[in-house]
Amino acid sequence: MNVELTADQRAFVQKAIESGRIRAEEEAVQEALALWEERERRRLELLAMLDEADASFARGEGIPITEESVQGLIEEAKQRLRRRIELERSATSR
Repeated sequence: MNVELTADQRAFVQKAIESGRIRAEEEAVQEALALWEERERRRLELLAMLDEADASFARGEGIPITEESVQGLIEEAKQRLRRRIELERSATSR
């Protein structure tokens, strides 16, 4: 397969080669495809999660959004973040 890069893309790749970030144009194309594959995988995962959320909602499993429920979600997120920070601190202090 032959891939034609634009002048800007070729210059971008050339900078990466000169800086030692990559060794050749082919490596840049391979990395770009790997990133595209990962993005597509994440997109499909997100679509699957949305489908599951729609199905859950259709089964009546949704959570009503109220000021109180949003505050509860915020507090839960804060607690998880605090626990994560605490775990990271204890891991780095060892």
